Amino acid sequence: MAELSPRAKQVLKALIDLYIQEGQPVGSKRLALMPTLALSPATIRNVMADLELAGFIHSPHTSAGRVPTPQGYRLFVDCLLTVQPIDNTLIQQFHSNLSATPKLKDVMASVSNLLSGMTKMAGVVTLPKRNKIMLQQVEFLPLSGRQILVILVLKDNEIQNRIIAADRDYSRSELEQMGNYLTQQYGGMDLMQARLALLKSLQEDKQRLDLSMELVVNVAENAFVLPENKTNYVMAGQDHLQGLLNAFNEKRDMLQLFDHCIQANDIQIYIGEESGFKTLDACSLITAPYHIQEESVGIIGVIGPTRMAYESIIPLVDMTAKLLSMSLDKDKN
Repeated sequence: MAELSPRAKQVLKALIDLYIQEGQPVGSKRLALMPTLALSPATIRNVMADLELAGFIHSPHTSAGRVPTPQGYRLFVDCLLTVQPIDNTLIQQFHSNLSATPKLKDVMASVSNLLSGMTKMAGVVTLPKRNKIMLQQVEFLPLSGRQILVILVLKDNEIQNRIIAADRDYSRSELEQMGNYLTQQYGGMDLMQARLALLKSLQEDKQRLDLSMELVVNVAENAFVLPENKTNYVMAGQDHLQGLLNAFNEKRDMLQLFDHCIQANDIQIYIGEESGFKTLDACSLITAPYHIQEESVGIIGVIGPTRMAYESIIPLVDMTAKLLSMSLDKDKN
């Protein structure tokens, strides 16, 4: 990235501020009216020419003013932005809404709606991943057609059922033995740990294991993965983004991007093509992870056009993630 002079950065910041506020290409005469610049139109034109040559702004029409490029927005967000403090009234509003909503999915929908309402953009919240589900007991019951019912007894007596297909018929006693084996070996682990430990054991000592343990392999690959582990999200405010609805229909792409955001420990900002998805080339995505007992389990965020008010939306997303984390931790205690 080209190194810009302080004057060039000042002009770029003023141009982006105006473009975000007014939504129109910005010309040198308009910038010269800004008291914060105190530069002549001729000087501003020269600086804008340098900015365009460096790829930070471009002209949408031959004789029009200039608009920021994704590269210009990136410099603006990374180096030139001054975030705005959040009004205490907004914080209290979030607190009240989270306290009044006891069910988890309703909490997520409430957060999504709040973000959408305050930003006039699309608010999105991924539902918590549930990798840390503790296994207490495993039981197998034979069904017809070589199908087996897997009963997983989890922490807090939650029960999950799976039906898996076996390669041969198994007697009730065989199934009982294998259920006891899994309970003894892996009871007290979370499902992901149990699955990985079991598969590792099978790979390390295949010869030692009885052939009947082929069912255990099937269980490890299928029954120990819950549907809830797949990231899902709730979203509100799509109507704020005309022409961007197709982005939300590409759910697989969106979830892949959200999964990447969950791994981050702080605010993530994707501008235009930085997301890697064509449907988001005209969008910016701002996300922050939220936590349950210090573990990142999901993200909250806002999706909107690249011409968004970053200085107010970034701290709002950050605050919302922190308040949601506090609320979820409180429910766990």
